[in-house]
Amino acid sequence: MTEHFGNGWQQILANNNLANFDALWTLKSDWFEEPNIRRGGWSGVIKYPLATPNSIIDVFIKRQENHITKTLLHPVNGIATFQKEFRNIQLLTNKNIPTLELVYFGLRDKQAILISKSLEGYNSLDSDIFQNIAYQQKRALLSKVAITTANMHHWHFQHNGFYPKHIFVKPSGNEWDVRFIDLEQLKRTPLRKQAVIRDLYTLCRHAQDHWSTKDRLYFFKIYVNETKLSDKSKILWKLVEKKVLSKLK
Repeated sequence: MTEHFGNGWQQILANNNLANFDALWTLKSDWFEEPNIRRGGWSGVIKYPLATPNSIIDVFIKRQENHITKTLLHPVNGIATFQKEFRNIQLLTNKNIPTLELVYFGLRDKQAILISKSLEGYNSLDSDIFQNIAYQQKRALLSKVAITTANMHHWHFQHNGFYPKHIFVKPSGNEWDVRFIDLEQLKRTPLRKQAVIRDLYTLCRHAQDHWSTKDRLYFFKIYVNETKLSDKSKILWKLVEKKVLSKLK
């Protein structure tokens, strides 16, 4: 069996009588998301409050059994999808790319548990609350998301599900705090351009209801760190926009 605790969380879990895999696996609570059942396996999520000396902290406890994904290193038997997500959280965290705060990961045979701290105060980019924010606030938001995305791609990470609903943000003074979630499909690519085109296309296509063409162009300029697009960047921008428009038609 494999177990990993996030920094400072082992004692908190123990204080809540959740010190080990068995206690977490048998914990009774209503489902936050109904279990996903497929090919003889299942995966489900609960939201659970943990008592700390100073406050109550909500965490998401994801449990699954026989829920497998195949990888290059495990092309036949595959690995638990939460095991892949756990590794990807570690990869992004090690490169200072903001994502979920890991509380616990456990793996026993075909059973897996992944716990992360709830993103309290954050909202996904597809939330309606961003429809009416002030101009400068929106520009600051677009800038922070663009810079964080560029950093992710700098390390050749391709999210593969880069939808607005998987980007969570929270105001922090005059800036924004950004977190990327849902990392089950994230991978490293030998060619950075592959990650850039796939993720920018996905984000721009699904941000249509919230971002105007000017918003998307501003985001892209910050992403490539250019106030005036170079010929190379113009080609990339036109390619992304062409793919977006083609899909919409």
